[in-house]
Amino acid sequence: MTDSTYLAALRMLARRELSEQQIRQRLARRHHDPDAIDSAVARLKENRSLDDKRVSGALARSEVGLKRHGRLRAQRQMEAAGITPELVRRALDEVFASVDPDELIAMALAKRLRWGNLIEDDAHFRRLYRFLIGQGFEPDRVFATLRAHRMQRSQS
Repeated sequence: MTDSTYLAALRMLARRELSEQQIRQRLARRHHDPDAIDSAVARLKENRSLDDKRVSGALARSEVGLKRHGRLRAQRQMEAAGITPELVRRALDEVFASVDPDELIAMALAKRLRWGNLIEDDAHFRRLYRFLIGQGFEPDRVFATLRAHRMQRSQS
C-alpha cells in the first residue's frame, strides 16, 4: 500500500509543483492510509521530489510575474497552499526585489481600464480601488496611483 501511495504522490507532482500540505490533503481525499502518506512524504522529501522551498519560489513567481498579484494576495495564496510564513516571506522578498510595486499596480489598473483609460467618476474610482486592494496591493499605494492617474488624465 505504501508504494501505491508513493506512486500516486509522484503522479501528482509530475503535473505540477505541490507543497507537502497539498500532497497530504490530496492523498487523504483519495483514502490513502495516514501511515502510508507519512512514509510516502518522507520518501519524496528524501529524494527531493517534494520541497516546500522550491514550491514557495515557484508560487511567488507565478503569483507576481504571471498573475500580476500584489504582495498581500500572493502571500494569502501561498499560505493557503501550506507554505510556512517564513518561506513565504523569503520567496516574496526575492521576487519583489526585481519588481517595481508601483509598476505592478499601474499594469493591473491599465488592464482593468482597458480602452477608456479614464476614471469616470467617484464611484468608478471606488470600484477600481476595491479591485486593486483585492489583488493584494497596499491601500496607500493604490490610492496614490489612482489619484495620480485621475490627475494625469484630467490635465490631458
